[in-house]
Amino acid sequence: MDKLAESRWITLLRHTVLLLFAAISIYPVLTVVTISLRPGNQLQSTDLSIIPENWSFASYSQLIYEEPFLRWLGNSLLVSLLVTLTGVAMAAIGGYALSRFKFIGRQTTMLAILTTQMFPATMLLLPLYILIAKLHLVNTFFGLMIFYVSTALPFCIWQMKGFYDTIPTSLEEAARIDGCSQMSAFTRVILPLAAPGLVITALFSFMTAWSEYIVAAQVLQESDLFTLPLGIKNFQASMSTQWGLYAAASILVSLPVVIVFLVLSKYLVSGMTLGAVKE
Repeated sequence: MDKLAESRWITLLRHTVLLLFAAISIYPVLTVVTISLRPGNQLQSTDLSIIPENWSFASYSQLIYEEPFLRWLGNSLLVSLLVTLTGVAMAAIGGYALSRFKFIGRQTTMLAILTTQMFPATMLLLPLYILIAKLHLVNTFFGLMIFYVSTALPFCIWQMKGFYDTIPTSLEEAARIDGCSQMSAFTRVILPLAAPGLVITALFSFMTAWSEYIVAAQVLQESDLFTLPLGIKNFQASMSTQWGLYAAASILVSLPVVIVFLVLSKYLVSGMTLGAVKE
């Protein structure tokens, strides 16, 4: 009986701690929502209610109809989707090559890929900027994509390589016996089984491009090409900040990410777990 009571107290304590951390995590989000609904341009208020008095969607309306938010959104979606498609395609092929084929320099290549993850992406800012400047790709989406794909690809390749290692080679051998070529066995047998790993790779590539600011601020110079992080930064000036627009934009920017996580949540656990194997 004592052990049962002790177990209940431990469970209660665990739930209390989890609820506390959940509240700490949710509080900043609720604060941003409150600021976006406040009339005027108020950052602080004596009203502690989540839905403020005289609340309105004026900030959201101004953001969509009076500010070039939809243009920034389109630019971000275009860049993010292209980076995602490119990253997934290259990681799927590169990871497969490292997992299935034995070639000279294979171990060195994997070590180099792993080593690049030890350094922050900002260290590559100067050499990559010089590269795209020589290619005359500054102030272009293609130049920005080179940055994003270059920084996301090492992790994506390593992730896919680890996931392919969990798929038995006997499946490919059976497909080859049935008449499939190497490429056909890869596309028809391996890729469908690697769907969770591809989802993780796509999600990481998308997140790399969606919310990145530092690289975009160096590459993109015309306001018509601004992505969402650059556009939202315009609401902050040296003397004043449009807090209502800032908060409303932050909420709208986070919605696609939340939706993507909810849609792909069933793949996340299996993709991260199965891809985390050692050779």
